[in-house]
Order: sequence, then C-alpha cells, then structure tokens
Amino acid sequence: MNLPVETVLPSLLAALTTGPNAVLQAPPGAGKTTLVPLALLDAAWLGRHKIVMLEPRRLAARAAARRMAALLGEPLGDTVGYRIRQDSRIGPKTRIEVVTEGILTRMIQDDPSLDGIGAVIFDEFHERSLNADMGLALCLEAQAGLRPDLRLLAMSATLDGAPLARLMGDAAIVTSEGRTFPVDVRWLDKETQHRFEDAVTALIRRALAEEPEGDLLVFLPGQGEIRRVQTRLADERDDILIAPLYGDLPQDAQDLALMPQPGRRRVVLATAIAETSLTIEGISVVIDGGLMRVPRFDPNGGMARLVTVPVSKASAEQRRGRAGRLGPGVCYRLWTEASHRALPAFSTPEIGEADLAPLILELTRWGTRDPSTLSWLDPPPAAAVTQARELLHRLGALDADGRITPHGREMARLPLHPRLAHMAIKAKDLGCGALGCDLAALLSERDILKSARDADLRIRVEALRDPRGLPADRGTLQRCREAARQLRKQLGLPAAETSVEDTGLLLAFAYPDRIALCRGGDGLHYRLSNGRGAFFPQPDPLAASEALSIAELDGNRRDARIFLAAPLTKSEIETHFAEQIVTRETVHWDAREQIVAARRQRLFGELALDDSRLSDPEPGAITTAMLEGIRDMGPGCLPWTAATQTLRARLNFLHRIEGPEWPDCSDEALLANLETWLAPWLDGISRKSHLARLDMTAAIDAMLSWEARQRLDQHAPTHLTVPSGSRVPIDYQSAEQPVLAVRLQEMFGLADTPAIAGGRLKLTLHLLSPARRPVQVTQDLASFWANAYKQVKADLKGQYPKHYWPDDPMLAEPTARAKPRGT
Repeated sequence: MNLPVETVLPSLLAALTTGPNAVLQAPPGAGKTTLVPLALLDAAWLGRHKIVMLEPRRLAARAAARRMAALLGEPLGDTVGYRIRQDSRIGPKTRIEVVTEGILTRMIQDDPSLDGIGAVIFDEFHERSLNADMGLALCLEAQAGLRPDLRLLAMSATLDGAPLARLMGDAAIVTSEGRTFPVDVRWLDKETQHRFEDAVTALIRRALAEEPEGDLLVFLPGQGEIRRVQTRLADERDDILIAPLYGDLPQDAQDLALMPQPGRRRVVLATAIAETSLTIEGISVVIDGGLMRVPRFDPNGGMARLVTVPVSKASAEQRRGRAGRLGPGVCYRLWTEASHRALPAFSTPEIGEADLAPLILELTRWGTRDPSTLSWLDPPPAAAVTQARELLHRLGALDADGRITPHGREMARLPLHPRLAHMAIKAKDLGCGALGCDLAALLSERDILKSARDADLRIRVEALRDPRGLPADRGTLQRCREAARQLRKQLGLPAAETSVEDTGLLLAFAYPDRIALCRGGDGLHYRLSNGRGAFFPQPDPLAASEALSIAELDGNRRDARIFLAAPLTKSEIETHFAEQIVTRETVHWDAREQIVAARRQRLFGELALDDSRLSDPEPGAITTAMLEGIRDMGPGCLPWTAATQTLRARLNFLHRIEGPEWPDCSDEALLANLETWLAPWLDGISRKSHLARLDMTAAIDAMLSWEARQRLDQHAPTHLTVPSGSRVPIDYQSAEQPVLAVRLQEMFGLADTPAIAGGRLKLTLHLLSPARRPVQVTQDLASFWANAYKQVKADLKGQYPKHYWPDDPMLAEPTARAKPRGT
C-alpha cells in the first residue's frame, strides 16, 4: 500500500537539489519518517555522504531504523542503523543514522564541519524539544560558515511551516496532504469526578464493549499511571492483552506493544511517545486521557521537575489521528467537548520552560556566549539564561567573563547534566570516582526504589551494587549499571567500588544550591543555601542530620518536600567549599525582638555556618537599622505628645495653605524622610523601648528655621484671644479647616470672623452654649448676628434663663461668666 508522502517525494528532492534547506509538512501516518531518508539516498548532491536523522525519543529512533532496514531487506547496522544513549547499531556501510537529539549535539561539537554528513533531518520538529532547537541552530551556523553544501530538512506533522522556513533561509515548503480516514470522536457528557486511573479504566472497558474489533491505544501521562491502569485491568478476559509502551521498556516488551498479536486484542497503554513517529499496527480505537508530562524549570528555586498538564489541541488531534491510519476509527476523549475549546492550540516549546544550563554550556563550548546571535524559532528566555550562567560559573564551568574553562570543557564531554558532570569529575579527583559514576547514573534515571519511603540516596547506591532484599526496579537498575559502566570507561576509572559514605559530599558538588542545615525543633525542617526551606513530611532516618545534600525536591513551593538526599557535615562544607564561604557583618532590625541586631556571620549562600554577636557595630549602621525598625512598626511607635501632635497639625495646615516652604508632617511624609529629621535624635537608641526617650516636639521643631518659627506663631497661632479676654485654643486636627470652639457670649461685640494665615483663612467658629455644646457652626459671624442669633437666643434663653441674652449682640458686653459684672 502506497503511503501519502510518496506523492511529494519528487517535489522534496527537487527542493533540496535547488536549495540547501526544506520544510516537509506531513500529517501522522504519511510515511515521512521511513520513506524520506530512503528517498534521499540516491540524490546526486548527497554523493556517498551520510544522512543523520534526529528522533526526539529512543524508542522511536530504534523503531524507525528497524522499519527502514526492513524496507531495504537488510539487517540493522548495514545501510540503516541507529545511535542512542547506551545502545547503537552502526556498521562501516551505514549511510542513514537515526539518532536521538543529544547525539547530534555531540557530533557537531566534536566536528563542527560535520565531515562525511550530507544531510541532517529533524523529524517530528513540531515537538519543539530543547535539543532539536539547539541542534538546528548549530547546524544553521555550521552551514553558513563551514558547510554551504550541507542539507537541512525539518519535518513536522502540525507545526506552521512558514516561520520555520523563514528561519531556515526562506526554505522551500513541501506539503503532503496525507490519507485521511474518518475518526468518530466521542466525548464525555460531563467532566468526570472519578480518580484519573479509574476514569480511564472505565473508558477502556466501555470501548471494548462498544467496539468489538480493532486494538486500542490508550494515552496516559507517565509510567506510574500506566502501571496503575494495568493493575486495574489485570482481570480482563484472556483474549485481551494489556501491553505497556514507554521508552524505558525492554526491547521484547516494546515489540509486544508495537506488533499485532494474532487471536488477541491489544490494549496498548502508552505515554506521549506514541503520538507521532511510532507505527503501531492494528490500532483503530484511541482512548485519550488528555494529560501529558512535561519538564518545567523554576528559576526561583533553580529546580527542574516533571509536571502533568492538559494536552494541547494539536497533540489531541495527533492522538485522534492514530485511530484512522489504516481505516475508519474511533477516539474516546476523557473530557467534554466544551472543555476542549479551552485547551491551548500548541504545547509550549521546551526552550521556554526548561533548565538551560546544558544549553548554555554547549553554546559556550561552541564559542557562542550570547545565544541571541544564533537562529531560534523561539529565543531562550533571558532570565533562564542568566540563571544558567550563574550556575555554570558556580560549578567552575565558566569564568568571570562567561568563557568556558578547561573544567567546563571536560564537563561538556560527558553525557550528563552539567551538575552531574561536575560531580563526576570532582569525585574522580577525590579518589571516589566509581561512587561519582554510580550517583550520576542513579540521578539521571527514575528512582530505582520507587516503593521505598526512605530518602537516603546511599541506599540506592547499595541497591545498584547489590539489590538483594531491596525493592529495586529491574529495568531501571540495568540501565543505571550500564550508564555507570560507560561513565567509568569514559573517565578512565577502574570498576572497583568505593564507600558510600562520601555520597553527601559528592551530591553537594552537584547541588551546592541545595546544601541544607537543620533548623532544629522537630529535626524535620531544613534551610537550603538558596534561601528556601525543605522538610521531611514524616520521620526519616536522615532527619535531624546536621546538614544534608538534597538531590530531589517536590517542586517550587517555598518549603518543599525532600525526596532524595544524603548526610553532610559542616566540616565538609568548610573544607570543600571554602572559596564560597563569606564573612558578613550585619546590623539589622529584628522585628520579633524589636531590637537592632548586630551579627557577624560566616555564610555559605543563605546558610549561616557561624553566627555571633557583633560587639562594636558602626553607630551609623545602628541608626539605619533603627530607622528600618520604625518604618516596620509604623509612626505609632514614636512617643507623640499632645503638644507635638498640635505642632504637626499646625505645620500641615500651613503646608496645605502656603506650599512646600513648610514641611509636610503627615505620617507618610515623616516615614519617608526619617533620615532627614529623626536620625540626628537616635544616638544611643537601639530598641523600641528606647524610643520613649525622644523629645518629639523638639525633633519636629528642629525642622524649622528661626524665621519659620516666628512666622509659625503669626500664621498658625496656637490660641486666639476673643472679645471676653479668654485665650481660646485653635483646633487644627479635628477638621480640614482650623476650628475655634468658643462660647457664644464670649464673642458679643465682634462683627468679623477671626482669620489666620495672614488674614487669608477665616476660622470655622463652633459657637457653644453655656454647657459647651455647639449651637452654630459658621465662618460668617456678621451674618449669624444679623439672622440666626435671634432664634438661637430664644432657644437658649429658655434653657439658661440666668445667663445674659441681650437683644443686640453687637452692643452687648462679651463675658466668660453667666452675666457681665455689675449686671
């Protein structure tokens, strides 16, 4: 049966004959992965050079190579072979090498001209893995500077090809329409309320009942979910084969999932690995759990982790298409049609979410200190680049100018994350290289003791060496042993085992930002050198250790759960990280004790290895810390008196009326300017209780010049002498405008309202009854006498008949008594 991509192969060959680059857009099942490399073998421009094709996953790389070799009728390793981590099938006649993406990076670093390679194919480029983006950027630069004859082909199932073609120098776009068979999509009527694995299991059983023929492909986010669903389906009838499928499976188990089983229906439980390039024959029913697991990097915590997220619409469409590759099919989705509309169109490219330390190390080794000088479909985020450089500098891979060091070059040659490469090299230098290789292998894989509650990494090392009596995962164990063996070989180390007691120290070299000291108390809580917290959720043999090196935490929370760690000592930190330990004298405000604290600390990151009282801090530092404390406590901590508050109110009044020539004495302004007006008065004051010594009136008054003090009394007097002869205080605080509260009888004979501020502002008069209750509020005294007084007099005369209530207040004698003397 012809595959759809065959119809566009002539156009693709023509495009690569006339130009160096091309983009092939072809839907899943079109045949691009296996037919395109074979079609290019006889191209004149290729000559006898090789084709290197990148696959994002190991399982897909092996499957694609096997399929191409079968089409040629040859064994693997002849014309077609593959190279992946810990496995390769390459021979002297091999002309098509299917490799995983890290392999290409190593090839181009070792030989920037890619001598002997005529074409590089980036398969499944729509997955936008970090290594694929970096590989394409390096190949484009090599093509521009060293190999103009090198052909580059990007193949994608869902990605918009136009931006990619522009990135590749306006490359030709060739599109295969593919062969489409109808796929009936069946949605949930409402969102499930059941546990994920239970809901998926129920959907599988429904599909088996509704669709009597065809194998089922079930998409699940990871191995854990696959195992749990497999357990739930263990009692299915004998003619149903439950076959898991993920990258770490042994070859025979992968073959069981990939190939039809005569007489039995398969239920293939797969990760996202089955979305695109893998061909799984016999599938006509897809069950999509709607979740995928992706790496995410937290710049705040410096940690990468796998998170489970909803699939994108593009991924859901690819999964649906799996049911229609050979004929009409059915796709069951574990979500509603309404919620589908809220899914993102595409998944976020890994370069936007990943730990960029490996990328920056590779680029610096390549000779590029500034990633923006390379060609990217999405440039790496600046914040993540900065964080990666800081880590690499701390690991000794980069110098102060950002250039790669000899140590960094040695790190880059190892097939490890920079953290683990640094650890392995340090371990070799310290004479415990075998242990370093074991740790690097263990930390590059899933936990081999998934069922163990103990967080001690040393137990994993012992399980790697002798798993008897320990619940070790067999497949992971074998991969770790092989990885450790290859690392020892690459580092020139003997196979002899070394003690596990240096595990914590070696781990500290890999994760210096996760060295932790016990906080005391229950012994379960720790503080990390990056400033964050970590804890054991339950008692653990490692709990209460003086210090820990932590390899794995549960994410980006402020206090994260410890999953894997090993014990460390302060003396090991002192000995091996001496150049990173600094002595710092701090004078700061202790909000809990409400005191200025002066400490001398020896710090490793945010960890205090020693902490003692500083006996002779600088007076200026004490004052600065005290001001910090006053701001923290607020203006209420200062010993304000009534006189001081009146002075502040008078100055604030003039500030409003006459402008900035008068100081702003509001709470906000005083707190903002403590250094100017209060600092000179804080000599000898270092705790909250000392503040009672302050003379706040003197401190505020000191803000004024001699001339301003004279004008203050003229423009904002504290009292006013009224016609009765009484000195009545002016209230500047209780209202927006100053208030004079005075008994009405004391104002007889005064025609005009008193004014302040050089006559510009009339006082608000609160005219009081003999019982000092307001009977009138006015700023127009003359109008009051002429109009309202008559009614007020009538009301008050009935209440206070013994008091003086003249008919004409303008001719009456003012008095502070009930009646004028002699009346």
